[in-house]
Amino acid sequence: MAPDSEAGEAIEALVRQHRGSPDSPHISRSSAAAGHDGEGEGEGDGDARKSGEKESKILDACKWTDVPGLRALAESEGGFLNDGLRRAAWPILLGLPTPEAAANGHADTGDWKDLPRHRDEEQVELDVNRSFVYYPNGQSEAQLEQCKSELSSLIVEVLRRYPYLCYFQGYHDICQVFMLVLEPPWRAKVVARLSILRIRDFMLPSLGPTTSQLRLLPDLLGKADPKLRRHIATIEPFYALAGTLTMYAHNIEAYHDIARLFDVFLAREPVFTIYVFAQIVMDRRDEILDIDEPDMLQVVLAKVPRNMDLDVLIANSVSLFDRYPPESLRSWRCISSASVLKTARDVSVCTKQTLEEGHAYFQQQVKDIRWADMQDRVKMALWRYRRPARAFGIAIAVAALAFYLRRSPTLVHYMMSFFSK
Repeated sequence: MAPDSEAGEAIEALVRQHRGSPDSPHISRSSAAAGHDGEGEGEGDGDARKSGEKESKILDACKWTDVPGLRALAESEGGFLNDGLRRAAWPILLGLPTPEAAANGHADTGDWKDLPRHRDEEQVELDVNRSFVYYPNGQSEAQLEQCKSELSSLIVEVLRRYPYLCYFQGYHDICQVFMLVLEPPWRAKVVARLSILRIRDFMLPSLGPTTSQLRLLPDLLGKADPKLRRHIATIEPFYALAGTLTMYAHNIEAYHDIARLFDVFLAREPVFTIYVFAQIVMDRRDEILDIDEPDMLQVVLAKVPRNMDLDVLIANSVSLFDRYPPESLRSWRCISSASVLKTARDVSVCTKQTLEEGHAYFQQQVKDIRWADMQDRVKMALWRYRRPARAFGIAIAVAALAFYLRRSPTLVHYMMSFFSK
């Protein structure tokens, strides 16, 4: 499909911008992040030619909204190369194909500052005050304060426009990367789509869906490296929480490294972050097998090493995914059909989803959470009053009760309040 004339003109403008300035730092906070990127510096003629060819491919894929093409380029060496190209590619991967969409396509109207405060804004401010520890570099105190102000505005705008979302600690780590890469008109639009369509599971009123995602990690390790899996069998997979929850923005200290990882995370399905963590663990196999003390294992497993070769890590993670797709993992069947792991399984399809569809998935997940919670309460109550002679009858009763309540949602609230006494 050919791009429309407005989209084509917009991408052509990006082409001219990027050719004139490979890194395209747009304001002071990004000029500091520019010390981040060494791309393009000290390249030989061959490397420069190769980089120029890849830049043309990225821009061409953006012009034609070629999501599979962008995915292949994101996985290849260097990802999207620099922030200028990321500003062209990232919005497309999140379903915003033209700059005009960012400027004119917001479904919500009015100034977000006039909207009611979100319940989590106090925690947002606490986290924002602790942000920008590792990057950008070389900023004055005033410039860092400006960065924090912009980051706070970005997060609060998204939360006020979509108040059903629940903030989580680490969300600010993700948002600061988008703030440093994107121009102001793009930020809230892109982060809103990321929040509702790609990391929605983490913004629910329960950690249940997040825990379900982590359960995939032991299954994956069990298939890829049974000996390693047995060695850490007593360790719950919560050691991967910080990495997977924040798209590794909480773990990676170098700006160009986290931006490079975001290239592939945005180009691939959300479950890919689990595969990356599994690969990181397997790359440290010998170190982990030498440790027997559970507490020490927990610490070592939670640590993401510095100075990883990200291109090798990504390539190995892609291979791991191809060998053991998520559908082959035992815990995959426990993932809600409304989870982003399933609704965003195909990124090309996800780019066409609306925020309203994302909200509907959110509401379905909330219902699933309440249903699972009620089932747990019923089981606990029946266990408390169990009698050995009635074990079979109780099992039948539980099944019948679950079947009936599933079709009588008005009784759910009553039952939960009864068994909580």
